[in-house]
Amino acid sequence: MVPAGNTHTNERIAILRWTVRMGAVTPQALAQHGGWTLASARARLAAAERAGLLRSRRVLADAPALYTATRAGLRASGLSGFDPCRISVANAPHAIECARVAAALERAYPDHRVMGERELRRDERESGTPLASACLGHGPGGVPLLHRPDLVLWPDDPSERLPVAVEVELTVKAPQRLLEICMAWARCRCVAGTLYLASEPVRSPLARAIERAHAREQIALVGLDALVGLDPPGGAPPEPAGTAAANTVPSDA
Repeated sequence: MVPAGNTHTNERIAILRWTVRMGAVTPQALAQHGGWTLASARARLAAAERAGLLRSRRVLADAPALYTATRAGLRASGLSGFDPCRISVANAPHAIECARVAAALERAYPDHRVMGERELRRDERESGTPLASACLGHGPGGVPLLHRPDLVLWPDDPSERLPVAVEVELTVKAPQRLLEICMAWARCRCVAGTLYLASEPVRSPLARAIERAHAREQIALVGLDALVGLDPPGGAPPEPAGTAAANTVPSDA
């Protein structure tokens, strides 16, 4: 329990807010996000857990623990419109990778703000319009069926440039499903383009879907290993290299 009237440091509030926005974070991701050592990041997360603000779960052997905000943590963060994030064996690998990718993109592209799917869902619900999602079609009553990216790279000045959607793909989807999503991103006009970061087994099927969707100008495909050690100065999101879908993320700048 968090004692009534308890106050928290600005640093702890910042950690809470990042965790809430991302849904779940690992010590490794937090270390890169905050520029701390791994031991220091673990200590900060453990302290927040002792304060009743975070909850840790290690659901996979040989994988990092995942930290999510408790209801008390949600309240302390000062952010609204978020529910507690639920971690399971099924979604843990993707949550771990998304946290890693988010932290790496933040460090690599400081002129962009990284948004998670949960935050995008909240903002689109509040605005009533797609902000960085692709439309797969329409349901009953003409309600758009949206496909939201895992992450969004927002430029410092969204009025001048559109955001870039980022998809983290670990497992192979059905070919028709992949094609439908790629076609939706190809016709999406609320993003400058889509960056797919894919594991090795996913790259070939995804490259074929991009080709079939005629989306080489709108979708970039690179391997997840491209983020290893990536820490260049700020700039545009990375261009693909060494894949069948050797295309670039378009820019409307």
